[in-house]
Amino acid sequence: MSTDPSFVDYVIEQSGLGGRIGFKRMFGEYGIYVDGKVVAFACDNSLFVKGVDATAALTAALPRHPPYPGAKPYPVADEWLDDADRLQALLVSTATALPTPKPKSATRGPRK
Repeated sequence: MSTDPSFVDYVIEQSGLGGRIGFKRMFGEYGIYVDGKVVAFACDNSLFVKGVDATAALTAALPRHPPYPGAKPYPVADEWLDDADRLQALLVSTATALPTPKPKSATRGPRK
């Protein structure tokens, strides 16, 4: 089952992060971005947040499941979707802990 776009809209709205949060379709599901960093995945209408050391205490009680076959288990934050403050704190803490993405280089054609 793939994620319903209304689920992603709900996550974005509940986060209260305005222009800091966005999403991109990937692998048939969605990546959730905060400040340009992938912090979570929306898969099968569930929110899988990247596990980082800085959020281990926040996510300790959350169930862990792989978002897709072959993936490592991620904390599943579905129970926090109706708690905007908690959700926002988790997403921002995760983004803060992740490294800044490397800028994409302009490609001029295939490499030889």
